[in-house]
Amino acid sequence: MIATLDVVETDLAYICDGASQELDAMSGSHLLITGGAGFLGHYLVQAVLHRNRDVTTGRRIRVTVYDNYIRGVPAWLQAAAQDPSLEVVQHDITRELPAGAAAADFIVHAASIASPTFYRQHPIETMDANIHGLRRLLDHAAARPADRRVRGFLFYSSSEIYGDPPADRIPTDETFRGLVSCTGPRACYDESKRFGETLCWNFARQHGLPITTARPFNNYGPGLDIADRRVLPDLASCVLQGRDVVLYSDGTATRTFCYVADAVIGYYKVLVRGRAGEAYNIGTEQPEITMRELAELVIAQARELFGYAGRLAFEVSGDPQYLVDNPTRRCPSIAKARAELGYEPRVTLAEGVRRSLLWYAAHAK
Repeated sequence: MIATLDVVETDLAYICDGASQELDAMSGSHLLITGGAGFLGHYLVQAVLHRNRDVTTGRRIRVTVYDNYIRGVPAWLQAAAQDPSLEVVQHDITRELPAGAAAADFIVHAASIASPTFYRQHPIETMDANIHGLRRLLDHAAARPADRRVRGFLFYSSSEIYGDPPADRIPTDETFRGLVSCTGPRACYDESKRFGETLCWNFARQHGLPITTARPFNNYGPGLDIADRRVLPDLASCVLQGRDVVLYSDGTATRTFCYVADAVIGYYKVLVRGRAGEAYNIGTEQPEITMRELAELVIAQARELFGYAGRLAFEVSGDPQYLVDNPTRRCPSIAKARAELGYEPRVTLAEGVRRSLLWYAAHAK
C-alpha cells in the first residue's frame, strides 16, 4: 500500500525504472520542455530531476521549461526550480524563441490547452500553440548547423485526432485517419493537433529531423489540476467536497484511462526511440469502461479511503456545448508502441484512481 505522501516519489521511481534506457541515452544532454508547468510536465520534469540525484554530474540531464503560466506557476515547479539542473523561463511559445533554445539536444512540445472546457474558452490561443508555436520550434530545429542538430523532438498530439471512430476501428490504431469535424466547439483543438502532425511529418522528411509524435489517450493522475474540468478531477472534486458524484451525461460513453506514470514512460520512449515522422498511441487498451462505471469505481475507492458517503447522480450541464462532438468510444491499440518501443503500461485503473484520490486529498487546498 502507498501512503498519501509517498505517491509522487513512488511514481517517479517507477518512471525512472521503466524509462531507464531512454533516460540513460539522454545522459549529459539538455532537454527543453515547452508547457512544462502543465499536467504532463509535472512528471516529465520531476522524473529527470529524480534520476539526476543518483548519477554523477556529467551524466545528469539539464532541463529547461518554457511556459507562459496562463494558469499560474504550480507549487511543485516553484519547489523544483531550486534544483541546479532545472531552468524555468516564462515564455510564450508563439513568440521568438529565447537564445537558450539553441542548447537543447531534445525538445518536447507540450505547450497547449488540453481541457475541453478551457480550450473552448480560448480557441485561438489553443490553435496558436499547436500550430504557430510548433512551427517556431520546427523552424529552429531545421535551421541548426550540422554539429548542433537536435537528437530528438517530440510533439504532443492527441487521441482527439481520431474523432469518433466506428465500432470496427476500436481499438483504434495509428492507421485510422479520423472522423473529425473542422468546425464546432472542439475543432480548435482536434484540427490544430492534426495540422501539427502534418507539420511534423513533413519537417521530418524534408529536413531529415528525428521528429516523433505521441497521441495520448486519457491520461490522468497527480499533476492534473482538480479544477481542470476533465472527468476524473471533476469526480475527485465532488468526493473531497463531500457532494454527490455528478455526471453531466447518461454515463454510457466509454474510455480507457492511462495512469500518468505509465504514460510518461511511453513519452520518453517515443522521444528517444521512436521512428522519425511516426506517431504512436500512448495509453492503455483495457479496461474500456463507461463513465458510469468510472464514477462507481471512484465512489468505491473514496468510501474505502475517506469514508465517503455520497452517491452517483446525473444532471444536465449548464453548458449547451458540453457534449457536442464528444466521442462515444475511445480505446487505443498500442501494438505499435509495444512492438517498436517496448511500451507496456502496468498500473491498473483501480490502483491509479486510488493514487490519484490520495494525491488530490493531500493537495486539496
